[in-house]
Amino acid sequence: MDRRRRRPAEALAALGLASLVLTAGATALAALGDAPLRAMLWVAPGADPARALGSVPTECLKRPADPALAARIEVGRAAFRTQVLLGGQAARAGINCETCHRDGRANPDFHFPGLSGPPGTADVTNSLFSTHRDNGIDDPKPIPDLSGAKARLKVDQDLAQRKLEPFIHGLITEEFDGPEPTPAVLDGLAAYVRALRPEACPAQAREPFTVALLMADARRALQAGQERIRAGDDASAVLMVASARSRLGLIDERFAAPALAAPRASLRAADRRLEAIQAVLHDHGPDAERQIAAWLAASPRLEAELAARQGLSLFDPARLAQAAKRRLPG
Repeated sequence: MDRRRRRPAEALAALGLASLVLTAGATALAALGDAPLRAMLWVAPGADPARALGSVPTECLKRPADPALAARIEVGRAAFRTQVLLGGQAARAGINCETCHRDGRANPDFHFPGLSGPPGTADVTNSLFSTHRDNGIDDPKPIPDLSGAKARLKVDQDLAQRKLEPFIHGLITEEFDGPEPTPAVLDGLAAYVRALRPEACPAQAREPFTVALLMADARRALQAGQERIRAGDDASAVLMVASARSRLGLIDERFAAPALAAPRASLRAADRRLEAIQAVLHDHGPDAERQIAAWLAASPRLEAELAARQGLSLFDPARLAQAAKRRLPG
């Protein structure tokens, strides 16, 4: 069957159950040689690892007063943070929207072999990720800051014009050969991008990349999943759970040291519970929302266990710098 012609529920369910996180991701990571973090593969030579790998821009997200719009934004925010959305080669490489647009901003340290020219650029018409938009020309372009001035962006984001939704749809299904997004996911992504605004940027430009940050993302994704379950949209809920698993995967790869075997085992057990929830959603079982609630209730204990050992992991700036020195070019 042509993947692009699958019904959204089939495509997202299939990808959700095969997402490249934790135990599946470990196999992919093994193929990357001595890179302890996948992100090291697309960090520019000479980049400061403390900035590129140890911190992220603060998110310029304007939170609306309307609860319904806020829920739509959360669906898009979660989808933005999982490689399962894009599928294909991007998913296998661990690339999602946030890879280039860190917390909705640009990424001046991004440098993917074969796709980038100067740091912070990417060739989006390259055959590596797409069979549709390959133009046979090496023409990397600067990665735009989605939180910058709207007038400077390529596509008009005026809600009345509705130009952003087809543009995002083309990015997913043509630029990355990804699966057909559900209507709620596409609508959520557009709502999220529209809510990224320069006036919403915090005074602090960057923040440390931590266990707490990723666990908070996972919880928000699962809460968005609960909302989609209540709406009868199990296919979108599968993607929300995949987003949570993707965030756990980013913790997992930084906890690879033998001394961290116990917290890593707890993390992987938590991931297996999310995988089981995806299976329930795939079969339209009645218990998924309750299982997510139970996972959320247990998550503070998992976060505390991980945070207590964070200093022994690659979240620690000194350990990260040493790992980067061995792996990063330049």
